[in-house]
Amino acid sequence: MKNISVTLLILVPFLTFGQSEKIASKEVSEKFESYYNSDRFQQIFDLFSPEMQAALPIDKTTEFLKGLQAQAGKIVKREFVTYENGTYATYKTNFERALFSLNISLDQKGKINGLFIKPFKESGLAKLEKNKTALILPFKDEWTVVWGGDTKELNYHVESEAQKNAFDLVITDANGKSFKTNGKTNEDYYVFGKELIAPCDAEVVLAVDGIKDNIPGELNPIYIPGNTVILKTKNNEFLYFAHFKQHSVVVKEGQKVKQGDLLGLCGNSGNSSEAHLHFHIQNVEDMNKATGAKAYFSKILVNGKLKSNYSPIKGEKIKNK
Repeated sequence: MKNISVTLLILVPFLTFGQSEKIASKEVSEKFESYYNSDRFQQIFDLFSPEMQAALPIDKTTEFLKGLQAQAGKIVKREFVTYENGTYATYKTNFERALFSLNISLDQKGKINGLFIKPFKESGLAKLEKNKTALILPFKDEWTVVWGGDTKELNYHVESEAQKNAFDLVITDANGKSFKTNGKTNEDYYVFGKELIAPCDAEVVLAVDGIKDNIPGELNPIYIPGNTVILKTKNNEFLYFAHFKQHSVVVKEGQKVKQGDLLGLCGNSGNSSEAHLHFHIQNVEDMNKATGAKAYFSKILVNGKLKSNYSPIKGEKIKNK
């Protein structure tokens, strides 16, 4: 049987949820199961947001769902597990001939704007509290931490299991602005096109390069991370870089890189409203199964002062020593 994997539409940036099933998720997932099992594919299509319907028209929706039925059969049992990445309601779903993870996300109107189905794997992965590998910052010059830290006020990623210790980073001027004039073009942002480098020696395990950069203020409805690089360290830490500039990634899967090597250029692809770098560490490659770890950098300048083995927080300006 071929693995079934479809990712559609991303939502507003990294919505946060608790780890109990929300009423809206429960109602929509129950309808999805009922309509799926009774071949009412038009009704499933009617559950989609307008953006989702545009990305997956009724003929494509029907084709996908019939293909899923042919391979896996009808849904026999479905159990809520958690919210993945603070966005997708994840269900351990027993089909007649397969066990899948059914992931559904909703917009603010309760419409499906994200759907992801793949083989289900039980958790139990080794946890990773902080990096063991010595790291430098993944860029040159001085950058500003937009989101970073351990509390919701400092870092909206904290309620996402994989991204709970993530950083969002830009370059700002003396007035705190991240762009030169009006911010209407990517090129107006100080960070757009800046080099992103390897924080340590590692192996490239994922490199995505073909996603278009967004118009500032708009979000990509197809692929959340945009152009992406994931590095695996000798200590089995996975360094996750998102939102590279289109066609700027210069590394390939399987390539070995040294600390300081160029990975690509900062961009505005994926679930991004302006050019920035999203960076975090996780314990496995797949963000849908990962647990995040706190990133400490060996020697960096923080607001002009030298810090050793430091994890920066929101509002700080940071630079490699």
